[in-house]
Amino acid sequence: MSSLILDALNVRVQGQGDKVLVFAHGVGTDQSAWQRILPFFTPYYRVILFDLVCAGSVNPDYFNFRRYTNLEAYVDDLLNILDTLGVDRCFYVGHSVSAMIGILASIRRPELFIKLILIGASPRFLNDEDYHGGFELEEIESVFKAMEANYEAWVNGFAPLAVGADVPLAVREFTRTLFNMRPDITLFVSRTVFNSDLRGILGLVKVPCCIIQTSKDVSVPASVAEYLKNHLGGENTVETLRTEGHLPHLSAPAMLAPVIKRALSR
Repeated sequence: MSSLILDALNVRVQGQGDKVLVFAHGVGTDQSAWQRILPFFTPYYRVILFDLVCAGSVNPDYFNFRRYTNLEAYVDDLLNILDTLGVDRCFYVGHSVSAMIGILASIRRPELFIKLILIGASPRFLNDEDYHGGFELEEIESVFKAMEANYEAWVNGFAPLAVGADVPLAVREFTRTLFNMRPDITLFVSRTVFNSDLRGILGLVKVPCCIIQTSKDVSVPASVAEYLKNHLGGENTVETLRTEGHLPHLSAPAMLAPVIKRALSR
């Protein structure tokens, strides 16, 4: 793989240290979402940052609607980045959909990952028999209709709901990166994510995991963290942050960073 992917997905390497730490953002943000977390780690780790292909900071011409119909294409991108940089072992911190991308990558290449830190992760957002994902199908469809009808109004309503905590700076930041995305890409990726069901592969994960969940997340109920804990195939722990929202790296970085550091040291 040439360095094309490094340029296309704005790959950056910061910090110092022998150990490699990857930060992967979720849908609606870009790598800038980690900016208040980075100072806690760059003195001790070689930190790799990149943007998902759907991020507003990436040239939308790179987004292939035929290719990115499931999460495996995003896994390909992640592994191509790590291979191009010559990484053979790393810690991985993934938020939301990138947590699930990390899970899939660890199944494909378990030797590459020392530990996965999963923030706001969900293997399935839709409710099912004996499973509470947080959403009924009708609710999801109404969200998609709102996005299509008036993207600006949807963003302005969704951003504070997702951030949860009363942190205006985090709301502004999330709003900015949502507006940076092309609306048709946001809708397409949202459909991909909300229609995903990765429950059946969780037992294949053998890499140790730390599941980080806030006390109240509008996108991921606490029961999902327990579901992950009970169904992931390797050793895992659950950490609950005493804050609200789906984006603690934006709204509560000083609370989240020590939990990540503790998980990395175990």
